[in-house]
Amino acid sequence: MSVLDTFEQWKSFLGKRVEQAKKTGMSEETIAGLAYQLGDYLAGEIDPKNREERLLKELWESGSDEEQKVLARLMVRLVEQH
Repeated sequence: MSVLDTFEQWKSFLGKRVEQAKKTGMSEETIAGLAYQLGDYLAGEIDPKNREERLLKELWESGSDEEQKVLARLMVRLVEQH
């Protein structure tokens, strides 16, 4: 089973990674940059496994570089709240 199988699993996985990054002292800016790199990789290399991931991929692909950075920051914020 992959962390990408369900959106809830993906959010949980990402949330744990964000929490770990904060505990090691990473800044919000660094975490956002890593989230952007991860989003770019996923959009370009991984086939979405569910409708939420498909929507995120479509939003990512339709956005400018700055909009993609905002989307990455929003994903970080979303998982921090759960």
